[in-house]
Amino acid sequence: MVAILGGLPPSVLAFVYLVAGVLFIQGLRDMTHPRTAPRGNLISAAGMALAVGITVLVTDILSPVLLFAGLLVGAAIGVWLAVTVETTEMPQLVGLFNGFGGGASALVAGAELIDMFGAGSFQIGVTATAALAGIIGSVTFWGSLVAAGKLHGVVDDSAVRYDGEQIVKALFLAVALLAGLHLVARPNLLGAVPLAGWVPSYWVLVAAASVLGVLLVMPIGGADMPVVIALLNSYSGLAAATTGFVLDNSVLIIAGTLVGASGLILTVIMCESMNRSLANVFFGGLGEADGDDDGEMADIYEGNITSTSAEEVEMILDVADRVVIVPGYGMAVAQAQHAVAELAELLEGEGVDVEFGIHPVAGRMPGHMNVLLAEADVPYDKLRELEEINPTFSQTDVVIVIGANDVVNPSANTADSGPIAGMPVLNVGEARTVIVNKRSLSPGFSGVPNPLFAQDNTNMLFGDGKETMQELVNLYKENH
Repeated sequence: MVAILGGLPPSVLAFVYLVAGVLFIQGLRDMTHPRTAPRGNLISAAGMALAVGITVLVTDILSPVLLFAGLLVGAAIGVWLAVTVETTEMPQLVGLFNGFGGGASALVAGAELIDMFGAGSFQIGVTATAALAGIIGSVTFWGSLVAAGKLHGVVDDSAVRYDGEQIVKALFLAVALLAGLHLVARPNLLGAVPLAGWVPSYWVLVAAASVLGVLLVMPIGGADMPVVIALLNSYSGLAAATTGFVLDNSVLIIAGTLVGASGLILTVIMCESMNRSLANVFFGGLGEADGDDDGEMADIYEGNITSTSAEEVEMILDVADRVVIVPGYGMAVAQAQHAVAELAELLEGEGVDVEFGIHPVAGRMPGHMNVLLAEADVPYDKLRELEEINPTFSQTDVVIVIGANDVVNPSANTADSGPIAGMPVLNVGEARTVIVNKRSLSPGFSGVPNPLFAQDNTNMLFGDGKETMQELVNLYKENH
């Protein structure tokens, strides 16, 4: 098939790719702030549409009808996912998108090798980058599937550890690297075997990297999954960039490099927020369990828990001058953000100073709470990051914790070891009164008991987040 714009001068194609690259950069810049993030998404999507569209029109790949049919099917699936997936399931969807990006890169690199073999020529630069794309893409695909499975509950989210696991991982990495070296050097070990020049090497490489991807994510528990998602996002970008070198496609190199670099920066920020070592993240060394949590939980909670009711909380709020609301994943599960936003609005209407304390890893992906509160029209200037809000808790009358657990666990400040040891947390216990809304005393993703629940100034408001907050809203309206 002849491409529709096959006669387009290369300089014009390069200029369009340059425009798409500028749109990617501007979009990424806008995504650095919640207020401009929607615009950044649109700009980046426009850049991608431009890059894909011109590539399809210029390149003689397949029938234009078939290509556009594929684009329509892909767009329809994307729209369907966007309107049907719940916000609580967004982290696993992001994980799957990362995986699809990595898997596509590995397959495209393999397809390019097939074309090269058919043409009877091998270029070392292409085979080397194809090997990298195959390794990174396969690790990303299978690692992302495991991460999404853990987040969705179809795979056990506990950390799976065993003796000698690092040696096993090193062996599979070594096999993948040796297969990559064989692909590049092409020693004549298999003689006249059909496709011997690359087929065994590349697929051995893909198989070893696929197992490695599973082994890297299985030892990581649910509490550390936001870091893993950020890292896999970076891997998917690197896989795309290396595939761009294989295809000699500049816009794919630009887009992949931007995703890889921004994902790596985000991973570093997440590691600092959770007091994790970047090296441990790379080698899947997170999520170690620590001790008998059930016995420790009984020692902390037994006889020390104070329950309260929505009526009592309403009376406490009635005399408060400053209130801080700390949301967590439980708010997302209960879809309580609208009731929380309404409560904040009512309090402000009575002259109460209300702010939201946002931990960088609250929820199951970076920015999870920001997205939910933006959906409920909570002004961005009411959101305070950990470093901003922590010094103010001692001057706060009431803190309402809704669905958050590990990010407000004070044992992170004192424990010597364990999943959250050393992790910076919101020091809500310094407020005069703490209201914790949860269904039960069950621990967070880390599995670590929370001494905050047993503090003298803490009142546990048990119940579904949405129903409880709505009851509180109704009571406040009746009395004001």
